[in-house]
Amino acid sequence: MPSIGPLAVETGNSLHPRLISHLARFLTGIEIHPGATIGQGVFIDHGMGVVIGETAIVGDYSLIYQGVTLGGTGKETGKRHPTIGSNVVVGAGAKVLGNLQIGNNVRIGAGSVVLRDVPSDCTVVGIPGRIVYRSGVRVDPLEHGRLPDAEAEVIRTLVDRIEQLEQQVQSMQQRQSAAGGPGACIPELRRMEKRRGEQ
Repeated sequence: MPSIGPLAVETGNSLHPRLISHLARFLTGIEIHPGATIGQGVFIDHGMGVVIGETAIVGDYSLIYQGVTLGGTGKETGKRHPTIGSNVVVGAGAKVLGNLQIGNNVRIGAGSVVLRDVPSDCTVVGIPGRIVYRSGVRVDPLEHGRLPDAEAEVIRTLVDRIEQLEQQVQSMQQRQSAAGGPGACIPELRRMEKRRGEQ
């Protein structure tokens, strides 16, 4: 559906587009400002609570789930809403705020708050939104259950490091008891400090 805004300019009457917008919001729960530009084949799934601001541009064949806001921050004049590329998936409850450029084939995870530009072929999750996946490989846009979990990856790395340190401590304790006292481990500790300093 193209923008209704140009109709107001052509006719000199902003009442008709505004009336259509309010009627559509009443019937569907989707609020699209008459000045917004919506591309071809855009699909709003379970659209209750979707808000698309006045200067927002939504690219062709994008998919928007319920509760999404494509809004402004209230600090800017002129173009103050996001520009969404083609084939973008915006998950339920996500907020994309400000005059941002969201590239083509981007996935925005449910509940994310995007405050910065996002290049094409990326996946963004979290508050604030972080890019967690970047690739030219096309992914299935409806696989919301397969979004990467950045926090889980960091925690796994920390757990692996803790296990490695525990093994080193256990090894040192065994050498200490075999050597007959705490002084036997001092050379090993010095070697470990030297290795750490070289990293």
